[in-house]
Amino acid sequence: MKNQKFKQLIKATKKFRHRLFCALFVSIAGPVLLVVPLRWMNPPLTSFMLIRQIEAWQSREDRFELHYEWRYWNQISPELFLAVIAAEDQKYPYHFGFDIDSIQKAMLVWQKTGRLRGASTISQQVAKNLYLWNGRSFARKAIEAYFTMLLEIFLEKKRILEIYANIAEFGNGVYGAESASTRYFGKPARRLDAVQASRLAAVLPNPKRFRANRPSDYVERRSQWIRRQMSRLGGIIYLQEI
Repeated sequence: MKNQKFKQLIKATKKFRHRLFCALFVSIAGPVLLVVPLRWMNPPLTSFMLIRQIEAWQSREDRFELHYEWRYWNQISPELFLAVIAAEDQKYPYHFGFDIDSIQKAMLVWQKTGRLRGASTISQQVAKNLYLWNGRSFARKAIEAYFTMLLEIFLEKKRILEIYANIAEFGNGVYGAESASTRYFGKPARRLDAVQASRLAAVLPNPKRFRANRPSDYVERRSQWIRRQMSRLGGIIYLQEI
């Protein structure tokens, strides 16, 4: 009887180990299979786009439309690439997906106030926008960190920035440089000038509230600051660092 119970215990242990191994394999290898194709393929959709569309259906926003047009690196003005770096992640060419100084500052704020403040790099934002959902929990940040590492391992910096410029939300339902440029300025993304690019970058913190074509005082002040940062970085020659 004891021998039978022992055999059942061994069998159950093996089954648990097998399931645990499968779960670990899927959780580790699955994201790799999602990231590697981005070396050659452009994402047809992102999780943020899908979530926003579902929200519109649920709230019956009849006028909501999702605008998303992919453009390659040489079809987007270098002023926009420089503007988003100046606005969002000035250490972009030099880090491996994480700005350690910003993370340490964010942790200090969390310890003092209990609030999680943003410290995301462009690579982290690509990981979040492509695969995850909005939120500030540590669990979501851990998943984001894993995807960020994979992006940095398998993709070139230039490719990550190209993806970011194409999937970032620049207005309610307006994703990517081409959609934003044609909608707000009546021109293709390759013809954006520094002022227009800086205004697009200025709305990134809250694209549903701010408008690049009708900038509020805040957006105008922020866009001016972004242009000063673009100049401080050395202009579009800075992109050669990527």
